[in-house]
Amino acid sequence: MIRPRTALAAVGLAVLAAALWWRKNPSACPYGQRFWVEAPHPFITRDRLADVLEPATGERILEIGPGTGYYTLHLADAVGREGALEIFDIQQQMLDHTMRRVGEHGLSNVTPTRGDATSLPHPGDSFDAVVLVTVLGEIPEREAALAEIKRVLRPGGRLVVGELFGDPHFQAFGSLQRRCAAAGLSFESRSGPRLGFFARFRA
Repeated sequence: MIRPRTALAAVGLAVLAAALWWRKNPSACPYGQRFWVEAPHPFITRDRLADVLEPATGERILEIGPGTGYYTLHLADAVGREGALEIFDIQQQMLDHTMRRVGEHGLSNVTPTRGDATSLPHPGDSFDAVVLVTVLGEIPEREAALAEIKRVLRPGGRLVVGELFGDPHFQAFGSLQRRCAAAGLSFESRSGPRLGFFARFRA
């Protein structure tokens, strides 16, 4: 008979091994495990995102990796009917899930697109802001994705990145700042502790 303490230790080691493997092999959270993206987000709350992003009515915003829409509905409300929110994900199931929620809330300003963040299908200088929350670390070629984000942002446009410690793909603030600087995105501000923060950069 396995003792409870032994069983708990084995589960802990299995979780740690899975997290380490996932970190070394970055990929999007599978739709079947969407409960991870639907859980409460300590430190990186919707209100804190709004404070850092400062979305305005009429703006056009790109949200990369919306998951099941944890932030999407609030972003769509913030830009209003005069604005537009584009959601972009590599998984069609995530986009379909989010768009069902969009429809349930009677929103008509959200457009989904499936694709790879290292090759965005948008013209240059087309967005006022880009948002990525616990997504950047899932992209194997992060530098290429940041270069694409810089390309599609209008001059003076904002990039807001959210990171939460405990996520296997967590990007430490210092590493994030260096990558963004290399892509031509200048750091402006950070909200929240290093274990859970939003950072804003300017094109």
